[in-house]
Amino acid sequence: MSYTTLDLKRDGQVAWLTLNRPDALNALNSTMVTELRDYFSGLAADRDTRIVVLRGAGRAFCAGLDLKENASGDGGTGSVQAALRGQRRISELVMMMRRAPQPIIAGVHGAACGGGFALALAADVRIAGESTRMNAAFIRIGLSACDVGVSYFLPRLVGASVAAELLLTGRFINAQRSLATGLVSEVVPDGEMEAAVRRLVDDMLLTSPVGLRLTKECLNASIDAGSLEQVIAMEDRNQVLCTQTNDFREGVLAFLQKRRPQYTEN
Repeated sequence: MSYTTLDLKRDGQVAWLTLNRPDALNALNSTMVTELRDYFSGLAADRDTRIVVLRGAGRAFCAGLDLKENASGDGGTGSVQAALRGQRRISELVMMMRRAPQPIIAGVHGAACGGGFALALAADVRIAGESTRMNAAFIRIGLSACDVGVSYFLPRLVGASVAAELLLTGRFINAQRSLATGLVSEVVPDGEMEAAVRRLVDDMLLTSPVGLRLTKECLNASIDAGSLEQVIAMEDRNQVLCTQTNDFREGVLAFLQKRRPQYTEN
């Protein structure tokens, strides 16, 4: 498949996958979701790729879902079944990343919000540039903060209290606090991001291919205290229910109009 929103380059056994909509801060539109699904779904059969590096072009990693693609917030005009199918197309991305046998390194800089935050959390290792600002943006537009696996990954990375703070408020977490809470492994100047990622890649390439894949598989199984599928099912149900409310439409419009939302539903 030839990608239009992704830039894929190979360097030996390493794939450098760049979200490539810099003018939109790499926001996830329907095309990018389709292309990410295509790429991640093929990794299980890809024996030539040992490591995947995920990063964003331009000023940001990924600003989240492209709300301008659905500026009216028309979640209530279609069926619940259709909304659930659309929701699952996005949420399955993190399951694909988790199931991929290759370690995925996220090189995060600038904004990593909403769905971009979810992609960063689903990676196996995160290295942050000094400009990094991440948040669960969903709660700020009338949705639940628990979306696309975030409520599964985040407490496992930073603990219940910090996760609750970030999810219940939509607050941003910067690079230094991300390092202090264990959300990222390293913080470097933005200009040194690629060099830092390459150092990590080089160390991973020192391991055996089967050892690296089995280590990822075993580590994920050991960390899991429950089922990702169960969490995704609950998140998707709540998210679809939220899309049926007027407050969701108000939240989207307020975000696009850069004003404080006026919620009316309790």
